[in-house]
Amino acid sequence: QVQLVESGGGLAQPGESLRLSCAASENINNFYNMGWHRQAPGKQRELVATITRSGSTSYTDSVQARFTISRDNAKNTVYLQMNSLKPEDTAVYYCNGKKVWGDYWGQGTQVTVTS
Repeated sequence: QVQLVESGGGLAQPGESLRLSCAASENINNFYNMGWHRQAPGKQRELVATITRSGSTSYTDSVQARFTISRDNAKNTVYLQMNSLKPEDTAVYYCNGKKVWGDYWGQGTQVTVTS
């Protein structure tokens, strides 16, 4: 059974940084695309960043130049480095892995940005 386990969330002040990790229970090259999504209270889940098997990345406009997604194939882990955090980044962050036959999700990790 595929498992994606997020970690690294927590409380931060505006302008600070956090790094999220997503550890997969199998080789992450088995996923053709991995990404981070987030869901704020009362809002729909939105795509934040993705990274392909080849390492190509994409970001939603609101996090461009602040967030960086990366992968460590040796550790089967995907990261989301979040810099210059804003209160509007507060959400539960979910790791996602895509295979041809479906999506896999982690349980989520809370990120709260407040002064």
